Amino acid sequence: MFQHFFSDYLVKLQESNQQWWQDFEQGKGAVNSPLNQAMNEVGFNDFNELLKGAANQPAAMLDLQMHWWQQQMEIWQNVVMQETDKPSVIEAERGDKRFADSAWQEQAIFNFIKQSYLLFSKTYLDTINAVEGVDEKSKERLGFFSRQMINALSPSNFIATNPELLKLTLERNGENLVEGLSLFQQDMASSADVLKIRMTNNDAFKLGENVANTPGEVVFRNQLFELIQYRPTTENVHATPLLIVPPFINKYYILDLREKNSMMRWLVDQGHTVFMMSWCNPSAAHANVEFGDYVTEGVVKAVSAIEEITGQEQINAAGYCIGGTVLASTIAYYAAKRMKKRIKSASFFTTLLDFSQPGEVGAYINDTVISAIEMQNNTLGYMDGRSLSVTFSLLRENSLYWNYYVDNYLKGNSPVDFDLLYWNSDSTNVAASCHNFLLRELYLENKLVQDKGVKIGGVWIDLDKIKVPSYFISTKEDHIALWQGTYRGALQTGGNKTFVLGESGHIAGVVNHPDKNKYGFWTNEAMPDNAEEWFDSAAHNDGSWWPHWHQWLLGFNPAERVEPYQIGAANYPVLCSAPGIYVKQTLPIEASQEVVETKEFAAMV
Repeated sequence: MFQHFFSDYLVKLQESNQQWWQDFEQGKGAVNSPLNQAMNEVGFNDFNELLKGAANQPAAMLDLQMHWWQQQMEIWQNVVMQETDKPSVIEAERGDKRFADSAWQEQAIFNFIKQSYLLFSKTYLDTINAVEGVDEKSKERLGFFSRQMINALSPSNFIATNPELLKLTLERNGENLVEGLSLFQQDMASSADVLKIRMTNNDAFKLGENVANTPGEVVFRNQLFELIQYRPTTENVHATPLLIVPPFINKYYILDLREKNSMMRWLVDQGHTVFMMSWCNPSAAHANVEFGDYVTEGVVKAVSAIEEITGQEQINAAGYCIGGTVLASTIAYYAAKRMKKRIKSASFFTTLLDFSQPGEVGAYINDTVISAIEMQNNTLGYMDGRSLSVTFSLLRENSLYWNYYVDNYLKGNSPVDFDLLYWNSDSTNVAASCHNFLLRELYLENKLVQDKGVKIGGVWIDLDKIKVPSYFISTKEDHIALWQGTYRGALQTGGNKTFVLGESGHIAGVVNHPDKNKYGFWTNEAMPDNAEEWFDSAAHNDGSWWPHWHQWLLGFNPAERVEPYQIGAANYPVLCSAPGIYVKQTLPIEASQEVVETKEFAAMV
């Protein structure tokens, strides 16, 4: 039976190889693209710098090598003596699930493979950190990309060196490989220049039905976004409406997944009149859309629509991730234009305003790589969301990439139904000009916190001119927007500031429904200059941060509630039901799409 299934696997592999090689030949320009060349150049220069530094301290390097050799011999001795019950020379880090199967400990050969691999990994990375005289940015890049290589070569990723996979393949007569090959082919067909591994069963969810299904209507649409007004669920509502500005590098419904974890549904149930912006998915036709357009043609337009629909002269607003950066830029833009106060309070979810601490994405932040990305963006017209999604997954490669590689392709398991991972796989492009601005002006040169650093709508903006009360929620395990970096950004704004630190990461720490009572948060009324000083004197609170934020928002609402506002207005008629049409734009987007007027664009989509 095994021979039959293995032969079937080889036949399928051979048949598909022809198509893969054709695809490779057609796309081999991507392999030799300016971006890959730039990455190689940067890596070569960093490695040369490391070698020079190591050559200047031979004694320290010899000590590291001898320590590795002694530990390696100890591992070998334990295996030869069959003393697998002895404490391991080295253990996997806490949370590393690659070696969870008992065979990695109980079977001597696999115990040896595991420990040797872990020891090599640690020694390699320790060597990088130990070399003196090497630029810290170079060390960070070397450490990041070395870790990528080391984890890609993990014995857990190969059948012959993974006891669990080997046993499964024998028990199933190779059928797991045949099933995995089918999943691999499907993923290859839907990937861009880097393999995007599916994380969940995409057929299990449908927008507007079991995700993004909080009742509401689209009351405005232009070429950049749709504005959703959610229907009230309470007899009376708080007077001040609330606008949510999601990131334009993701689709908005991370905040409106299913009923059990939807922030939108929860906010409406608390009596808030909630409006949500849903950004369009850019194509080549949007190549010249700039970051400032998300302010002037985005948030500014949304605020005006909400004012007319509700009759209120001021609103509360909240922005998530880069959406918060857009929101802060909008408030600073109003101040620079000396316009009346349109936004009463601003909330920022895991938002970077000061980009001096970008986290591990900083490995890509240097002039050589950014110049190559700009060239690629200008040629294509946008940054492909599929490639961007893989980049963020590789920031946590073992838990967000290689585990799915093993489960899907080597175990042959069908992905599970998981709403958050469905959203995570629903990629969004970023317009070329906007993406170039983010990388160079914000991440590389950190201009947003500089005096006359960023110009929006013809005026220079200054974050210190943001005088409205602000609420910052960040998360302790965030690897995309380090909380220390978001804290530095909070210090750049004027006005009263409340900083809250949630448990968990960039997504789970924010999408933390109170009913789950899963993650807590820290609070501190003081705002010292140092983030760690803030944390040292902060108080821990159990439960979700949502009720804490809700109470804060009530301070910017009259005590007396009002009747629910009408849905839409004469100048903002209902266009369709939520979730609208922009959120349903899928990849890949045809480059031939043209920017047209609203009605034609809606019809085309």
